[in-house]
Amino acid sequence: MPSLTPAQLEHFHEQGYLVIEGLLDPEQVLAPVIGEYEGVLDRLAAELYATGAIPSAYEDLPFEQRLTQVYRDSGKVHAQYFDFSLPQGNVQPDTPFWAGPAVFQTLVNKALLDAVESIVGPEIYSNPVQHVRMKPPERLTPINADTGLPQLGVTPWHQDNGVVLPEADDGEILTVWFSLTDASIAHGCLQVFPGSHRRGLLHHCKRPLGLSVADPLLPTEAPVSLPMKPGDVLFLTQLTCHSSLANVSDEVRWSFDLRYQPIGKPTGRPAFPGFVARSRANPASELRDPVAWERLWRDTRDRMSQQAEEGPFNRWNVDDAVCA
Repeated sequence: MPSLTPAQLEHFHEQGYLVIEGLLDPEQVLAPVIGEYEGVLDRLAAELYATGAIPSAYEDLPFEQRLTQVYRDSGKVHAQYFDFSLPQGNVQPDTPFWAGPAVFQTLVNKALLDAVESIVGPEIYSNPVQHVRMKPPERLTPINADTGLPQLGVTPWHQDNGVVLPEADDGEILTVWFSLTDASIAHGCLQVFPGSHRRGLLHHCKRPLGLSVADPLLPTEAPVSLPMKPGDVLFLTQLTCHSSLANVSDEVRWSFDLRYQPIGKPTGRPAFPGFVARSRANPASELRDPVAWERLWRDTRDRMSQQAEEGPFNRWNVDDAVCA
């Protein structure tokens, strides 16, 4: 059943965000995901070592140190290897992704869906705009030679509605963000502009760090930083302006970035597969097979790799005057 209180819902609708502490059990929910990704890193390190891209597979290092060392030695951030989504272009038959059973069980976690139901209602669709983000300390992250910036650094100010197609503008897409590790200010936690969702969709520009709200349109109020612990969950409206700080710690900041919406509404990214996460009206329609979920993404990869171009993934133009 829905789990958020009236006071929590009022805060969400008024401020555009809500943090629920301890919603996910770190041992029961997050630990299996961490264990699953240790196997993914094993395979990545072994492949890179076999090709001579790194001098060692670093089997003896803990996950976070091993990930950082593999990235540094290879000179590349291998984010796609861990992500449970696909890139928006140049998809190949062997483009890596990870859609494992522990990840899937997190997407359909009962406590999480109970909270989501409080906001979007009992007919819940898992929107395919979803990512895992493993951000090593920025000083240890490989640099993009073209921009001079870390290959995986701060996330600029944006609205999640700004990274999907206009077909989703009239729907309600809920962002669900949580960290599997500490996400303090030093680790590069998220920050928001409270109430910014009431300003509607702001114009976004294509920048080296990604799509971001045009500087002249950013709110002038002071943003609020949201440090979180493993198990805490942040809910955002699709119009809440948010970003992340730089990771100046000595540790990896590791987070999930999920989306949920009412069944039957456009996702804003029709090229990618979603699924019914909960349906009170038709429980038989719910997807509960992690193998079937992984197959949805594998079939999508096969289709996209055989097409010259899938179509647009966002609405913005590089020559918009406000972005000059």
